[in-house]
Amino acid sequence: MTVRVYTQFEQGNQWLHRYQGCSPVLACVLGFTATALIPGISAAGATPETRQYTAVADAEFLYNGVQPYPHYPLPPLDAGASPVLITRAVWEALQCPLYLFNAGLTVVPSVPTLDLGGVPAQCLTSGSAMTLETVKHLLDQGLIWGEQLAADAQNSYVVLSECVVGGTTTALAVLLGLGIPAMGKVNSSHPLCNHDSKLAIATTGLQQAGFWPLSTMANLEKTRIDPLQLVAAVGDPMQIVVAGMAIAASRTVGILLAGGTQMLAVYALADSIATAFTYPWQPSNIVVGTTRWVAEDTSGDTVGLAQMVGTVPLLATQLNFSTSRYPQLQAYEQGYVKEGVGAGGAAIASHLALGWNNPQLLQAVETQCQQIISQ
Repeated sequence: MTVRVYTQFEQGNQWLHRYQGCSPVLACVLGFTATALIPGISAAGATPETRQYTAVADAEFLYNGVQPYPHYPLPPLDAGASPVLITRAVWEALQCPLYLFNAGLTVVPSVPTLDLGGVPAQCLTSGSAMTLETVKHLLDQGLIWGEQLAADAQNSYVVLSECVVGGTTTALAVLLGLGIPAMGKVNSSHPLCNHDSKLAIATTGLQQAGFWPLSTMANLEKTRIDPLQLVAAVGDPMQIVVAGMAIAASRTVGILLAGGTQMLAVYALADSIATAFTYPWQPSNIVVGTTRWVAEDTSGDTVGLAQMVGTVPLLATQLNFSTSRYPQLQAYEQGYVKEGVGAGGAAIASHLALGWNNPQLLQAVETQCQQIISQ
């Protein structure tokens, strides 16, 4: 078994069957939240300083592959290697259309990206991460580009991926604000999820914005929460863009939301937006696809979270690095890194389009490792 369906089995298996043999359109939305600068919040970059460059470094590697003198080198991690190695290995083999979007970054990317006119988010503890005007603009951009990506995909599907350091914490805040009791269920790039600090950060921001505790809110019904105000308060620029893309593209093609906690939050956000503003969409065309390391992470509860979020199937590649000759990859089996830059979604795409199983995928990723080490 190379891809496993963890929730909504019938719908998930139907989706996999429908896109067997299809090559996707791959999109990665880059964003930044100052939440990433909180010490210890993320392992996607060993220090707050290096975490400012994680997204642009991953984008450069995804676009260029191994280069002798990268403009933005991949940031040092406490352990493991960037999950972009997985995504790059698959994209090299597929050669499918690739779109890189800048939804709001603190540094200028070194490779061609589509600038959506967003801004980096302030730390979510402020309760005012972005202006409502910015959020509305990014939603419009997401809707426009969702249609464009769907047109490019035609009868296939779109992989929507992300790179936002600190994004599982903004995801937790958005989920809680939508009335989904996600505490203790989200994932982290750390081997053991730092649930207490994530919850303290998320609830601080929600309190500042008047969204917490839920019992004191004027409008208790989940459908009456303004999802755009919520994202403006505690979200990040990627979330609103991908939610818009998913809503628009789902009308005509399949959507693989490539990620774990962050993409479950995006799905919940898209659902809330479509309901609040009566946008037409086809949620039955959408799945969330991640890695086994996320789906089976015992320090979170991704499966339980997916069931809470709604009817979206949770899929995961069964990619396993335990036999790898590289300790950087073996670290994934110890719970480091787990996912990012669409790694799980790319692995699923390699199975659907190329029929790759674990040995072939492992070999392709190890080739990336070898090139980095030997340069």
